[in-house]
Amino acid sequence: MPISAGTKLGAYEVLSALGAGGMGEVYLARDTRLGRDVAIKVLPESFQQDEERLVRFRREAQLLASVNHPNIGAIHGLEESNGAVHLVLELVQGETLAQRLM
Repeated sequence: MPISAGTKLGAYEVLSALGAGGMGEVYLARDTRLGRDVAIKVLPESFQQDEERLVRFRREAQLLASVNHPNIGAIHGLEESNGAVHLVLELVQGETLAQRLM
């Protein structure tokens, strides 16, 4: 089930949906502690109870944390709130990958 604007995930307030795919739903959110906008990636509800998917999601977070490159957005954290595991990512403005490939 998609998350609606105004939903709080810990210190983050969801502002709007950015996109969704097979491995997650991404939202624009406001970091209320640091006063910045971030991207929040949440596993689809159907994957939240799938241990294999959770392991892969956590591994994604660890891999992102191990990379420092100007073409890869930074990860700010792996968190759990309201029973949902989510990644807190750097918000990178600009065209989408689909737009870029056109």
